[in-house]
Amino acid sequence: MTARSMSKGANLPVDAPDVQVELSWAEGAGGPDIDASALLLAQDGRVRDDTDFVFYNQPLHASGAVRHLGKRRDAGTMTDTVRVDLRSLESAITRVVLCASADGGTFGQVRGLTLRLLGTGSGSELARFEMQAGTETAFIAGELYLREGRWKFRAVGQGYASGLAGVATDFGITVDEEPERAPTSAGPAPLAPPPLAPPSPHAPPPPVAAPSPVAPPPVAPASVGMPPVAGGVSGARLSKEEERLPVDMRKRLSLRKEQVAVSLRKHGAVEVSARVVLVLDASGSMSFLYSRGVVADVVERMAAVAAQLDDDGEMQAWTFASEAARLPDLRLGELPEWLRLHVRVGEMSLFRRSKKPRRGMEPGQIDMRTIGIQNEEQKAIAQVRSYVRENPAAAPTLVLFFSDGGVHRDAAIERELRAAVEEPIFWQFVGLGRSDYGVLERFDTLPGRRVDNVGFFAVDDISTVPDQELYDRLLSEFPSWIKAARHAGIL
Repeated sequence: MTARSMSKGANLPVDAPDVQVELSWAEGAGGPDIDASALLLAQDGRVRDDTDFVFYNQPLHASGAVRHLGKRRDAGTMTDTVRVDLRSLESAITRVVLCASADGGTFGQVRGLTLRLLGTGSGSELARFEMQAGTETAFIAGELYLREGRWKFRAVGQGYASGLAGVATDFGITVDEEPERAPTSAGPAPLAPPPLAPPSPHAPPPPVAAPSPVAPPPVAPASVGMPPVAGGVSGARLSKEEERLPVDMRKRLSLRKEQVAVSLRKHGAVEVSARVVLVLDASGSMSFLYSRGVVADVVERMAAVAAQLDDDGEMQAWTFASEAARLPDLRLGELPEWLRLHVRVGEMSLFRRSKKPRRGMEPGQIDMRTIGIQNEEQKAIAQVRSYVRENPAAAPTLVLFFSDGGVHRDAAIERELRAAVEEPIFWQFVGLGRSDYGVLERFDTLPGRRVDNVGFFAVDDISTVPDQELYDRLLSEFPSWIKAARHAGIL
């Protein structure tokens, strides 16, 4: 295909299977910062969820088909690039809208604004579209669209005065954009909402949106007919902070600690101690589980594991989506407040990285806009490994890692977990639903490791799994890893 200079509204067929869309402009003092982005649209002309938006804060689509490559400067010209592999686009995607946004000014202040469509393999220019603008702060520069089984490109040149947020919301993106408000005196904390009614089992998940306060967690069914555990090392360990908990929560915790002790006894690990680390998936697809209180319930159930295995009853915790961050340690006596403050789903932010944290955040809370909404498990794994190296302990570390799937960084995850084989860490992954868990569910069969340091299982609805069954599955491989790690000299 030869290069073609296009006018607004013109279109042409795209024969290259992999293209790069370059947005370029003349660099000048006092002008706005320009960013390229892409929206992946289904047949209805809207995104399926917020993960179908690729931009500077979310640079890679989960499918791997669209990637924001970033900016470069060359002889007074700035270029921002988005790459689109048309072969890898999911079948539901029929349009890729190519956008531009101006931060700190309008496009009328920008000279030489040009979109170039290039073949990725050859680097040849397939099309060029020079744009003119006035007070607009965002542009739909062009689009790739599927027509009768063939991809085509259209020069659009449609401006928006409402910025990137205006473009995004027009196509179904949930935008977290807070208006500036005069400071007000702090009032009392809002009361928690009443429990949500359970959804219909056939109801589709709602779109990802800014999180509301977490609903009170559903209580998982207790195992019936479980014999009490005698005192001593095989029984539930007492916690100094247990009396600080509400009565109902204290009763649940006491029973669950007994059930953890039973599971350990079944697997010949009566006297095992461990440092327990919790990792929570906060990606956008988890929004439904957060809003239903399922994740809060998971945390409460895992607190019993830490209370039984860890001498201090504390649990280190991480949250992750596009990025990972360590949460404040979970202390047993602070469990209700910890659930309120820290069990939160990730958010997508259209703001620049220099923006101030959002108003209303309480001390210790993570601004979930910095976490994002995609799946980058390897970042959380790397941070936990670094923490364990920098904070050695006499006991091994048991990582309880919860995710709803959508794993797409198989190679990076495998590298991290293979490198962790020689470390005193056992990684227990739990899948929340039947989804694509990639290398995590295959890791047990991967050769070339001295010990098997990874366990995995998935459940359709963890809130319906009885406590005893859940603990039996959680702790089924950890004791055998301890024996193998000791034999190998890792412990």
